[in-house]
Parts: sequence; structure tokens; C-alpha cells
Amino acid sequence: MRMKTKKIKVGSLYIGGDAPVSIQSMTNTDTADTKKTVDQIKKLIQAGCEIIRVAVPNMEAAKNLGEIKSQINIPLVADIHFSDELALEAIRQGVDKLRLNPGNIAPEKIIKVVTEAKRKNVPIRIGINAGSLEKDILKKYKGEATAEAMVASAKRHIEILEKLNFNDIIVSLKASDIERTVEAYKILSKEVDYPMHVGVTEAGTLFRGTIMSAIGIGHLLYNGIGDTIRVSLTADPIEEIKVAKEILQSLNLRKKGITITSCPTCGRSKIDLITLAQKVEKALENCNKQIHIAVMGCVVNGPGEAREADLAIIGGKKIGLICKKGKIIKQVEEKNLLKEFLKEVDNYEDNN
Repeated sequence: MRMKTKKIKVGSLYIGGDAPVSIQSMTNTDTADTKKTVDQIKKLIQAGCEIIRVAVPNMEAAKNLGEIKSQINIPLVADIHFSDELALEAIRQGVDKLRLNPGNIAPEKIIKVVTEAKRKNVPIRIGINAGSLEKDILKKYKGEATAEAMVASAKRHIEILEKLNFNDIIVSLKASDIERTVEAYKILSKEVDYPMHVGVTEAGTLFRGTIMSAIGIGHLLYNGIGDTIRVSLTADPIEEIKVAKEILQSLNLRKKGITITSCPTCGRSKIDLITLAQKVEKALENCNKQIHIAVMGCVVNGPGEAREADLAIIGGKKIGLICKKGKIIKQVEEKNLLKEFLKEVDNYEDNN
């Protein structure tokens, strides 16, 4: 059961409370380049992205946010560090959320930012990163960016906003390792009820980062912590969305789209099971039908193992099987097996 958190409106959707766990990513384009940025965002939306964040390193980028926002249909988040001027411009441009640590801006300047954010109903995500904690906090924790140090930093930034009577807050506490990340979220989630943006930062390349994120984010979500997630990969941002969707599907937090199970290879398999499974996955990656599909490598155990699937494709020597709800509905020559199976997926009705 998810921990109860405050429900925050971000553009057209909500984060926290009873709202579904949302998926977000970040562009890697120059935010001042409208076409490249919008093109990438649209591809991410097609992949399943629900909130998009863009870097705002300078005023040129800040002044372009309105143009970007006018061409997309999901909430736009401005990622800003240290600058009240960029934050104020981002608000003027109509962004839906700021990623901003208020303690990094002079007190008299952050008041202006918070006042405008409150006036325009723009929430603020406090983004704590183990690699950039305040020097005095690091000193207190003997130079180590521990989970406790991360929480202390988050509470400091939260207090600044609360003293300004600002409570539309979302919090993230990310480290590049699972242990500190998980521990920090667990500690803070017991002390505040603000929505949690969950992720493992700098998780790595596609292979390693997927594993790190699945364990870290998955562990937190399984324990009820997390209202929105971002998978951080050194890869095309679309891969972040794919991994995020699969994490949510695996934990039954998302019902939309295909769920694919496939058996491991073994000596009984008489087909190229790896290639078959990859082709099925690729062919159905944009399918929004709610179907459980099984890809099995032999006719010995295949029908039994695929009994819980809505549709199953089972390879065999020259002849393969297609099953529906555990029952064999077709025997098909191997060369036509994938084509016939995809026809069954096309014809499958979600209420079957």
C-alpha cells in the first residue's frame, strides 16, 4: 500500500495522494533549440512519458520555455540551479513545475520566486543529490554524503519554503547507489507527507542503469514510497521510459499495455527463442491493449507454462502453437508463426 502523501497539481495531472505513479524523463537537447527539443519530447510522449523536464542553464533557454510548452501536451518542468532570474522567467513562460533548491538562492531573492510560484500555482521540486550537498552539512556528517545528510539537506530546503507559507512541494533524494537512495527516502517519508519523486541518479549505461533503477525504484515502490519516477540512464531518454513502464507493470502499478513473459532458453527449444521473443517485443512495443503474452520455446511445457497468459506463442520443430487463455487455437508452420500470432493480438479484445 502506498504511503499517503499530499496531492499536488502539476499542469494537467496530479502527483501524490491517490494519483497514479507518473513517469517522467528529461530532454538532452539544447532547450534554446525549439525544434529539436519539441521533437524529442513528442517521441518521449509517444513512448509513454507523462512529465518532461528541460535544463534551463541560461536566459535564452528560459525565454524559450513558453514556445516549447505551446507545442506539447504534458506538464513542462524547468530544471534550474542557483538563479532567481531564470526561475522567475520560467514562471513567466508558463512552466508547470520548477526543480529548484531554495537554499541555493539568496533569501531575499527566493522570496520573489516563491511569491510568483504561489501566485501562478507552480509547485517546486526540491531535488537533493548526494553529490552536491551543502558544505556545512557534509562537515556535520564527517565529510560523508550519508542518507542522513541527504535528509538533513532536504529538510533545510523544505523549511525555507514552509516558512514562506509554500506547501506545493515535491521532494527527491537521489544518490548513485541503491543503499543511500533507499535509506534516505525511507527516513524522510516518515517525517513529511510531501510527494516523492523517486530515482537512482547517475545509474549508468542502459544495462547497468536498468538493473540499478529496477532494484532501487522497485524496492521503494514495493514498500509504498514514490509518487512519480524518473529512470536515469546514460542512453536515449526513450529507454528511460521503457524501463520505467516495465517497473510499474511488474509491480502491478500500471495495467496499460502489453505484459510479456518468456521462458529461458534450454536444450529442449527447437527454435531461435531469443530472436522470437525480441521480435514479439519489438512488434508490440507501442500496443496499448491490456494483454498478458507468453513466448515459450517448446511444446513440452509451453502450453502449461502459458496457461495464465491471455495469448501465447509456442515454438516447436517446424510447427508452432498459438494459445488463447491456455487453450491451443492454432497449429502454424514455423515460418508463419509470428505473423499469425500478431494477427491474434490485433483481433484480441481487452474484455475477452
